[in-house]
Amino acid sequence: MTALPLPRTDDHAVGVSEQRMAAAGLRAFERIAAQWELSIDEQLTLLGGPARSTFFAWRKQPDKAHLSRDTLERLSNLLGIYKSLQILLPDTVAADRWIRQPNSATPFGGRSALERMLAGNMSDLGVVRQYLDAVRGGGWS
Repeated sequence: MTALPLPRTDDHAVGVSEQRMAAAGLRAFERIAAQWELSIDEQLTLLGGPARSTFFAWRKQPDKAHLSRDTLERLSNLLGIYKSLQILLPDTVAADRWIRQPNSATPFGGRSALERMLAGNMSDLGVVRQYLDAVRGGGWS
């Protein structure tokens, strides 16, 4: 049996892939932020608190952005939250408004999902994403 060649994993190939992911994630986040009507301060908090100048440089040239693993994970969670909402609430307006609505579910305690996410911790984004994933799968009440 002949072994299949493995994909390249040299530093250059990995760097290019991460750069593309970062640029795509930033472009998607910009569209989501517009749909969710997020302020600049809210966007900064959700992304982990980069300097304003860094944030605006990312927006101007996402292809040149160098994002930390923390920021990439935040983007991944935010994109997952957005996707789950689009699946759960096919009405785009309702999906976009959901994050600002008070929510009596356990992870929110009467606050909105956005308030939970704006606590600033990576774990808060993860909780919202896990909640939505569980609701999609019928596992949360």
